Amino acid sequence: MSDHYRTIAGRVEHRVKIERSEFLGVAIPVTREEQFFEELERMQKQWFDATHHCWAFRLLAEHRARSSDAGEPSGTAGKPILAAIEGAELRDVAVVVVRWYGGIKLGTGGLSRAYRDTAAETLRAAVVVDRYLYERVNVIVPFDSLGNVYRLVHPPDVLLAGEEYGEENVFAFDVRESMVDAFRLRLRELRLTLR
Repeated sequence: MSDHYRTIAGRVEHRVKIERSEFLGVAIPVTREEQFFEELERMQKQWFDATHHCWAFRLLAEHRARSSDAGEPSGTAGKPILAAIEGAELRDVAVVVVRWYGGIKLGTGGLSRAYRDTAAETLRAAVVVDRYLYERVNVIVPFDSLGNVYRLVHPPDVLLAGEEYGEENVFAFDVRESMVDAFRLRLRELRLTLR
């Protein structure tokens, strides 16, 4: 598994009218299913007058993805929304597309396109950010090695997460998962001890 993924920085909305139906796409960053369902419940209360609240999410944890047509014909809403998320290569993101029916049937193909395109346009409006998965590495640092240890910091690959001074000086580093072995090798070269 890679230690790098892309997600969105914050909530974004995009509204479009298609054949008198109104579609509102809402994209939000989420990391847990419970978090998503709380947000969905708020949206359903906020837009209680909508005909449908269709959705999909894709989480990094457990490579989990789910979707719902929320009463639309099977496969016409949730899967196209999920396809838009996957097409944007995003994780830890959810998209809800709220629909107010305008009286003209779109057919299954038109409906699928409407949901996919609304989700895709919503995601295009979002600010995309890079995220990394880190492992915490604690290091005992003698006073005469303090200068060397600060040079180990190299964002976004190695971050200084904390410093504790006392009988033992302990520095906490967050190291990208793919670079932990190389980081530990560098510590051995500097004769620094892991805690």
